[in-house]
Amino acid sequence: GYIKVSDIKLRNTTGNDLETLFVFQLDKDANYLAAFTSKDPANKTEYMAKWSRLLADSTVNMRTILVNNEIAGSVVKYETEGKAEITYWIDKHFWGMGVATAALEKFLMIENVRPIYGRVAFDNFGSQRVLEKCGFEKVGKEKGFANARDKEIEEFIYKLD
Repeated sequence: GYIKVSDIKLRNTTGNDLETLFVFQLDKDANYLAAFTSKDPANKTEYMAKWSRLLADSTVNMRTILVNNEIAGSVVKYETEGKAEITYWIDKHFWGMGVATAALEKFLMIENVRPIYGRVAFDNFGSQRVLEKCGFEKVGKEKGFANARDKEIEEFIYKLD
């Protein structure tokens, strides 16, 4: 079924959450859609080091998404080349229920840096819809190497002012 916004809570991500979030990103279908992933998603040491470093970075706003107190994913604002970007990852178990859209809507009330950008693989239609429902507009595209696909693919760039 569909998840109501009121069923979703965001809380500051903790080191303990990383264990669960690590498992989510091992999913092959999710990796394929995300496309621009780490070279080796199964490398837990690398994953923990990267996300622990990001958790300690004051320019990063990382929230764990809870659906009825169960961890359903994460949403993160980070900065790259002076621009604010968002990224999110939803456990496959929660796909198609409106979790990403509701979580991103809530996140954008907390994180008010604008403009903020989102990037998505050209064929990740679900994620494109999430960004569009949250008011992002497609402003460009570029090619990049997608580790999960072992080739260069097109990525759409979205912006929220």
